[in-house]
Amino acid sequence: MARRSTTPPPPASGEDLTIRPATLADVAGVIALDAEVTGLRKAAYWQDMFERFGTRRRDQRFFLVAGEPQRIDGFIIGEVRAWEFGSPPSGWIFAVQVRPRLRVRGLGARLFAAVCARFRAADVERVRTMVARDNTVVHAFFRSQGMMAGPFIELEMRLD
Repeated sequence: MARRSTTPPPPASGEDLTIRPATLADVAGVIALDAEVTGLRKAAYWQDMFERFGTRRRDQRFFLVAGEPQRIDGFIIGEVRAWEFGSPPSGWIFAVQVRPRLRVRGLGARLFAAVCARFRAADVERVRTMVARDNTVVHAFFRSQGMMAGPFIELEMRLD
């Protein structure tokens, strides 16, 4: 006899989920979702991200979630920044995550649109992000949202 799950099934699509600012009660769900996707539990990191982007300067910093505090199905984090390299204020996305079984159902696009609406309300005209070259899933997502290479080139060197 098959065992029945007592956990309710996730919504059929991202359209069923409300996108809203994160609360402290959501942080545990963000930590769990990120650990599910990345295989790493980074509780202190996500607590710090909530402190920085979920509680201060809410007109310039945005930590949005989709789901319930007990089960976060997606989130996006961004802020309005002006960089020292001659860049006018722009919206920057630092993190986006959607539960794998809900991908390609529109939730990521809805999260992206929600943070972009907040960037527009803050009077910025561009949104930017950085993506690891080998992260084809996230790269394809941002390209599908209309993003393309920007005017800056990332440079780095190893510190020994």
